[in-house]
Amino acid sequence: MGKFCQVCGKGITYGNNVSHSNRKTRRTWAPNTQKVHVLVNGKAQRMSVCTRCLRSGKVERAV
Repeated sequence: MGKFCQVCGKGITYGNNVSHSNRKTRRTWAPNTQKVHVLVNGKAQRMSVCTRCLRSGKVERAV
């Protein structure tokens, strides 16, 4: 399973590292995902959620 948010679908982005001498090498950016217990249809379920979704309140954490 890759590093992606199960709420918003945010996943890995690809691009280039660009050095001072303008050489390019491939790199990736991964979202900051956390394994948390969230409420889904009234039940606690463990999901991989990005911190943006946690902070904005898109998911409700289970206690």
